[in-house]
Amino acid sequence: MSVGPKPAIVVLSPGGLETATRIAVALGDAGIHGLARRVEGDITFDETIPHLQSLFRAGTPIVGVCAAGILIRALGPLLADKRDEPPVVAVAEDGSAAVPLLGGHHGANDLARHVADGLGGVAAVTTAGDTRFGVALDDPPAGWTLANPGDAKAFMAELLAGETIAGDLPDFLAEADLPRDPGGALRISETVRAAAGDAAHLVYHPKRLAVGVGCERGTDPAELAALVRQTLAEANLAEDAVAGIWSLDLKADEPAVHAAADMLGVDARFFHAAALEAETPRLATPSEAVFREVGCHGVAEGAALAAAGPDSTLAVPKKKSLRATCAVAEAPGIVDAAAAGVPPGRLLVVGTGPGGDGWMTAESEAAVAAASDLVGYSLYLDLLGARADGKKRHDFPLGEETDRVRAALDLAATGKTVALVSSGDPGIYAMATLVFEQIETGNRADWGRVAVDVCPGISALQAASARIGAPLGHDFCTISLSDLLTPWEAIETRLRAAAAGDFVVAFYNPVSKRRTWQLAEAKDILLGARPETTPVVIARNLGRDGETVRATTLGALDPADIDMLTVVLVGSSETRALETGDGRTRVYTPRGYAGKNASTDKKENRG
Repeated sequence: MSVGPKPAIVVLSPGGLETATRIAVALGDAGIHGLARRVEGDITFDETIPHLQSLFRAGTPIVGVCAAGILIRALGPLLADKRDEPPVVAVAEDGSAAVPLLGGHHGANDLARHVADGLGGVAAVTTAGDTRFGVALDDPPAGWTLANPGDAKAFMAELLAGETIAGDLPDFLAEADLPRDPGGALRISETVRAAAGDAAHLVYHPKRLAVGVGCERGTDPAELAALVRQTLAEANLAEDAVAGIWSLDLKADEPAVHAAADMLGVDARFFHAAALEAETPRLATPSEAVFREVGCHGVAEGAALAAAGPDSTLAVPKKKSLRATCAVAEAPGIVDAAAAGVPPGRLLVVGTGPGGDGWMTAESEAAVAAASDLVGYSLYLDLLGARADGKKRHDFPLGEETDRVRAALDLAATGKTVALVSSGDPGIYAMATLVFEQIETGNRADWGRVAVDVCPGISALQAASARIGAPLGHDFCTISLSDLLTPWEAIETRLRAAAAGDFVVAFYNPVSKRRTWQLAEAKDILLGARPETTPVVIARNLGRDGETVRATTLGALDPADIDMLTVVLVGSSETRALETGDGRTRVYTPRGYAGKNASTDKKENRG
């Protein structure tokens, strides 16, 4: 089974691993997340509460093989809107019971039933509608919307009190065990027309409407959104019955189209001109001028009809505003928006952090989960572990950064959601800048229509600093010592400026097999402005097997000990090293408050 994103089976003790393995088999598409040093899972984590909260924020369904109280205490601070909660199920370690704790009407009840079936246990479903009638009236299936969700609670209370329902039911309720009687005081109906309903009459809107739009380049988003809303209102059509917004693919990067879709809470999708031209015989207002301009005789009407399918009718012919057009088609059944047209391409530039599971942000995890395709250096894709399961991988060797970016943009331009995976933070000496450079210089209109989002990651300098203490506690800078793309003269100028400014310096790309002298030069420049005893942090393989983090001094720094997997942090003249009670060396840079307070005290004393 699949409940939205792939569920995470969270296991905290070795005794629950067998049950977790059986759950993974029953669900078929779930990964086991094990607490490090206790459980060997597809993904391991160091701290339980932060990991559970990260999964919850990312919208990942959670099956916790643990006490319900652990999940409640971990997730309680995050609870805000039950309509946005992912499913959370607690499973007894012996598999005897599966209890949906959160998101019961958003998949948790079904998830608990699947888990219980796989384990031979009991699904302890507690929501009244599910237990009595086998249905949740406030959570209709995909393709249906309840006009006023607040009515469902009172309606269900009447049913539980013995009241009955008169009249026909929508198709999705055909299997529900609801009490029916021609003289009943309650009603349930479906319509694409605008209707509010009330506590005795639930109104469901089937998503049978397709809205087609067109607009001039640079149209004010407010103009198109207003036109769409006005078109629906004048025809007495329910906004909740709209399955999506459709247009010509040339408009995939038009903000006005996306604003209209966002207003209705639906996706925007797009057709090639040939698909819209095929609808010409059904258009109410075909235009030769439009054909000469974009290759089809109608954008708004054609897009609406193409989306709603061959058996649809034009419910509202083209309406015009100053710079935009809108039309509405009605299908005889639910419009499958995902099968009509293509979405705008989306490229997610993802930072995984230095490599450890705990260093990947919730936003980056959600981006990987949303992507159909993963592009990146093979090692970085491997670091994703079970997160990459079910995704199409596009592996590249080290050093082919431009090829990676171009491949990712090509995939996204076809309408796919693509994650371009980078280690660390993608905006720090990584892939994000190359993406925008290729879009600007690549002379590809289809790349320009791709929506790009950069998902931050924890950088190597942050990870190294955290491992050793707080050397970045005051002003710092980062300098790459690679002169492959930057002339050494420019690097040297920056080094001297950093030395003169007394910055803590983080060195990226400190040495390589071909570049062995730059770090020694940098060391000499810094020694000209700060003492040999200045603390230096050498961090290698951060977050990965073989991680080492140690402290030395600037005078003792030996470039022969450094490689490309190493980040070097050189302290300022204020940076300190100390031995703590646990026997470790810690490095920190004071923020200067002590000196500031002393100066303030002197001024006050003079007064």
